[in-house]
Amino acid sequence: MESSRHGYGAAASLRCTPLSEPEIAEAYRYQEAGRALLTEAVEHPNIYRMKLWATNEIFEKKPTMIKNYGIWLRYQSRTGYHNMYKAYRDTTLNGAVEQMYTEMASRHRVRFPCIQIIKTATIPAKLCKRESTKQFHNSKIKFPLVFRKVRPPTRKLKTTYKASKPNLFM
Repeated sequence: MESSRHGYGAAASLRCTPLSEPEIAEAYRYQEAGRALLTEAVEHPNIYRMKLWATNEIFEKKPTMIKNYGIWLRYQSRTGYHNMYKAYRDTTLNGAVEQMYTEMASRHRVRFPCIQIIKTATIPAKLCKRESTKQFHNSKIKFPLVFRKVRPPTRKLKTTYKASKPNLFM
C-alpha cells in the first residue's frame, strides 16, 4: 500500500503502447525539484527530485572532456519488463543517453517510449565493468591510418592509369 501512495505501484501496471514510429531527434536532460504543499497532517513534506529527458538541450560545463557514464534503465520487451545497466563513453550525458537509445533500438528492438531511465551517473575509470568501455582508458592509445591514398592537388593532374603503383601505407 505504501508504494501505491507515492505512485510507484501504478507505473508497474502501465503498458507501453507507442502510437506510431516517433520522430524523436535527440533527448536532453532536465532536473526538476519540488515537494507537496504543507498541511496540518504533514508539516515537513518530502522533497522530490526528478530527471526528465526532452528534445531541448542543456549544455555541459566541460563539453570537450570524455567521461564514463553509467545508465540504469528499465524496458519493456515482448516477454516482459527487464532491468539493465549500460556504460558509455561520451563528452556529455546527453550523448551517452543518445547512444543508449540507439543501442537499445538496434540490439533489443526496444522503441523509445518503452524505455524508462532509472538513474544516470558519471563512473570513474576503475569502476567500469565492460571491456568495451575499459579498452579506451589507456592514455597512450593510437588509431593508425592504415589506408591513405594520396590525392592529386588539381583535377588536371588526375589520371585513370599510373605508371607506378601507389604507396597506401605511410
